[in-house]
Amino acid sequence: MSELSMPDRGRLVYVGNVIVDLVMQIDAIPEPGGDTLAHASMHTAGGGFNTMIAAARDGADVVFTGQYGTGPFGSTVRAALADSGFDVVQAGIADVDSGYCVALVDASTERTFVTSVGAEGMLTADDLARVTMRANDIVFVSGYSLAHPSNAAAIPGWLESIPGNVRVVLDPSPLIGELDADVRERVLRRTDILTLNAREAQILSGGREKSAATERLSSMIRVGGSVIVRDGERGALLARAGTAAVTIPAIEVTAVDSNGAGDAHGGVLTAALLRGAALPDAVRRANFAAALAVTQVGPSTSPTATQIDAALADAPRSQGRL
Repeated sequence: MSELSMPDRGRLVYVGNVIVDLVMQIDAIPEPGGDTLAHASMHTAGGGFNTMIAAARDGADVVFTGQYGTGPFGSTVRAALADSGFDVVQAGIADVDSGYCVALVDASTERTFVTSVGAEGMLTADDLARVTMRANDIVFVSGYSLAHPSNAAAIPGWLESIPGNVRVVLDPSPLIGELDADVRERVLRRTDILTLNAREAQILSGGREKSAATERLSSMIRVGGSVIVRDGERGALLARAGTAAVTIPAIEVTAVDSNGAGDAHGGVLTAALLRGAALPDAVRRANFAAALAVTQVGPSTSPTATQIDAALADAPRSQGRL
């Protein structure tokens, strides 16, 4: 079981994967058997790296608990982690490369992913035992990490072992419908804040529309927990135990790339909570961060704290206020 100490300030303890993103900007996904030319591309550390960077840019201290490899992709991951300022728990795996994701971003700004798994899918219970928890930490779990057998075997038991006062945020990822049902339910039962997009909410709630989905999802997580359904330019729906769901708006922007918007939202949400923000205020700040992120090309475009503060200050007082 993780050791518990008493600091003044909590950290984002990230339980997820850092891989390499191969991002290509295209006009449209080609038909089966077809081909198309990308008009721009990039090669960068991605996956959970984007959530952690978003939190760090908004002032949070970050602990990365995941595994990573050695090889061409592993070198990119290692270099990014070395430059990040994160507390990196694992030493990495010597004989397996890190995985990568091909992200296709079309003219509508929608993104389509295909992922190849590497060392990030080899996290073990012994690896997680190296994590030292602090009293005010927030654990952020990515559903992508639960898709790999080794990780899925280790993470639920570790979550059940950490102190009950440590908050757990779960972003189940687009793979939510493919996760092992028992693993998913165990993690949900330890989740204090479930944050997911409208598509994922519909899948997890059995096809319900957004407001009904929040009620169903609230019953699946820890008693007293909260559900955030992210809905793009419409903002987010927040449902808390014992209260009616409310919509927290975003700001209007011209989107050029939606890749990384959910990562920006999750990182900034957690950073705000670590500073003691009330959940509705944290969601509003995260909405603004996600909106700013989609105005830039690339997967790791979350704004800085100063940029978010400026956007909040410029917005009408009624916009996003409860």
